[in-house]
Amino acid sequence: MTQTYRAIVIGGGVVGCSVLYHLAKAGWTDALLIERSELTSGSSWHAAGGFHTLNGDPNVARLQAYTVGLYKELEELSGQSCGLHLTGGVMLADSAERMDFLRMTHARGRALGMQTELITPSEAQAMFPLLDPKHFVGALWDPVEGHLDPSGTTHAYAKAARVLGAQIALRNPVRELTQDPDGMWNVITEGGTYRAEHVVNAGGLWARELGRMVGIELPVLAMEHMYLLTEPMEEVAAFNRETGRELIGVIDFKGEIYTRQERDGILLGTYEKDCRPWSPLSTPWDFGHELLPPDLDRIAPSLEVGFRHFPALERAGIKQVINGPFTFAPDGNPLVGPVPGLTNYWSACAVMAGFSQGGGVGLVLANWMTTGDPGHDVFGMDVARFGDWASLRYTNAKVRENYARRFSIRFPNEELPAARPHLTTPLYDLMLRDNHAVMGDSWGLETPLWFAPSAREAQDVPSFHRSNDFPHVGAEVRAVREGVGVTEIANFAKYEVTGPGAAAFLDRLMTNRLPQAGRMVLTPMLNPQGKLIGDFTIACATPMRFFIWGSLAATKYHMRWFEAHLPSDGSAQVRALGLGLVGLSIAGPQSRAVLGALVDEDISDAAFRFMDFREMDVAGAPCLVNRITYTGDLGYELWMAPEWQRRVYLAIKQAGAEHGIRDFGMRALLSMRFEKNFPTWFAELRPIYGPIEGAMERFVAYDKPDFIGRDAALRERQNGPRLRRVSLVIDADRADASADAPIWARTAHDYGTITPPQGFGAPRFDATGITLPAPHPSIQREWRVVGWVTSGGYGHHVGLSLAQGYIPAALATRPDKGLFEVEIMGQRRAAQIALDPPFDPTGSRMRS
Repeated sequence: MTQTYRAIVIGGGVVGCSVLYHLAKAGWTDALLIERSELTSGSSWHAAGGFHTLNGDPNVARLQAYTVGLYKELEELSGQSCGLHLTGGVMLADSAERMDFLRMTHARGRALGMQTELITPSEAQAMFPLLDPKHFVGALWDPVEGHLDPSGTTHAYAKAARVLGAQIALRNPVRELTQDPDGMWNVITEGGTYRAEHVVNAGGLWARELGRMVGIELPVLAMEHMYLLTEPMEEVAAFNRETGRELIGVIDFKGEIYTRQERDGILLGTYEKDCRPWSPLSTPWDFGHELLPPDLDRIAPSLEVGFRHFPALERAGIKQVINGPFTFAPDGNPLVGPVPGLTNYWSACAVMAGFSQGGGVGLVLANWMTTGDPGHDVFGMDVARFGDWASLRYTNAKVRENYARRFSIRFPNEELPAARPHLTTPLYDLMLRDNHAVMGDSWGLETPLWFAPSAREAQDVPSFHRSNDFPHVGAEVRAVREGVGVTEIANFAKYEVTGPGAAAFLDRLMTNRLPQAGRMVLTPMLNPQGKLIGDFTIACATPMRFFIWGSLAATKYHMRWFEAHLPSDGSAQVRALGLGLVGLSIAGPQSRAVLGALVDEDISDAAFRFMDFREMDVAGAPCLVNRITYTGDLGYELWMAPEWQRRVYLAIKQAGAEHGIRDFGMRALLSMRFEKNFPTWFAELRPIYGPIEGAMERFVAYDKPDFIGRDAALRERQNGPRLRRVSLVIDADRADASADAPIWARTAHDYGTITPPQGFGAPRFDATGITLPAPHPSIQREWRVVGWVTSGGYGHHVGLSLAQGYIPAALATRPDKGLFEVEIMGQRRAAQIALDPPFDPTGSRMRS
């Protein structure tokens, strides 16, 4: 007899067991985990078992903190020890640039309640005497770091899930997955067939194979990873005896190594440059509790640096070398959530840091499955962030790059080279050859960032400070503001919605009223909780045909939402246009003159108004023309089929020559959007903010009935927002604010917008083992952290360092001098709220 379950989780590693536990905890006790062999038999069993909370994405960092805090609960419920060693750890900086990185990491943790500290090399040596401080300039102490027993922790999740009523079937490989017309899944195993409403792919090393069973290719690749265990070391034993403490964990970025105590010796692991994928095309089904042959020659360069930095390790004997595979996505973050194009097929794979992130992955996936919402901002982990362009070869190249750079600095202006060029427009070669463009990778698509005077100068100098592009981006901005510029805008998502039910479909999804034929509107999109999940421009061609523009990065994310809400009667269809529609934007006070020379229609302000939309020929090419630009200036967006793009671009350059037209790139565009206080998706607008918090309420028609999220939006309006997006003018010189930098305010009041100190973690101690006091991460005398920056940069036309961010709504209307400061590169710089856009505050230029 076929057994039926609410959910079946496939894969018995730490992630699969976490998902099962969280589903049962959420009330779905009719859940089954199926494992091909034994629990932990993929990557979990041979993991080094380290955990930490620091992450470049603060939303992921929150989930990592949740994971670490969960282990005590698991032990109590399951009766199974996780083997926790909460030791704390340090990241070591060997250069001024790396120290800048640690300062930024420390600052970003303030709003999350992380009690990190910047310390000296000697202070780090007191907790890890094996290091030689002369090789380092500083360190970052993280109290919530340590290691655990991988097998014990996985079994603790499994036992806790069973206590709550979930079931586990071992030694039962899945051979096939099919779905019936009613949506129920058939999980066909060696032991029989199971039916389930939901299936979770937590297959780890076999995630690709489970994806291929349902016709998808998940962008995941296994990499070989080595660490070694030393023989017992007297230096370790002596430290334990003399201080009564365990050695802390250490990350040495220069050596590309991490270390921690393992019994009376040391565990040392590497993320070597000369890395190796494992089984890149498919994973053998009979692979299990096996290790790969060690290859010490491959990690020798890292070991050589490590032996210089930690001299005692060179004298230690090697007891064992562990080499085992574990999986990565192209950007190193997990692949979590409902897989686009499938019903009730969920991903929980590519979790390379399973003991830091596994609990958080289980939590958000269980929330998502049981309530329809993950409960956290998880776009950085969402499986929908990668489109079909993330092919097998792309994944292989990016994963190898990501692995090799795991301990490398990623500068804010640094573009990584692997798998490029991947997607290009018809202008790509022209931009490189004739215009000396410095190109960037925008979710697989090559996009001009800025233009150099010569091919020799067309390269970025990576830096945390203003770099070599600064004067050239400034010249591009001034050309637009004073005359006219042209830029490529293919890196937006484009959709077409058609059918007799198109208007009703969009009216339910969007907060704003739909435009009439020939007009456009800006509109957010909300989830049922009233949070921002989209920000679009919508143009109406006819009542049965609409065009939508949005974030390229969110294409799959938004298509998943659109398709889930299409009318069942087929009266509306939505299509992502991708590179079937490419674009150009011309902007600046002379843009009307340039476009006017290329069309045979009246485009005067009276005939073609701000926010008008029209289909017209431009230089003989059929185009969709929007009277709007992201620069906040007079301008137009021109959209055409790719075969027409080159013709239109060359015509624009020819017609604009007499007006001094200049190419401008994405960095100039972003500079100009700062001058207008324009937000952007994935920075200012995210699923953790409501429309009033995001200062988007003017685009919400609260009296429009029955749009998704309306009730929650009305509650936000009635109760008032907790946060508010603001624009800040900062007294900065060599560097501008970056995302997640803390915003300080001179106030004694706790507005409740900042996570309080974590309250758990290892204490820092001196060379004798005496505990040292921990400073408060977000309070210093009369100042406290009240918010965070979402993005920052320089407004070249207005000559100001600008940023956007979120602060308590009660402070958002106070442009007082001396009230705010923003932390940049370890220094707090005076900041002031700009209530009006620094450029064209009345909007007369873009409406002229």
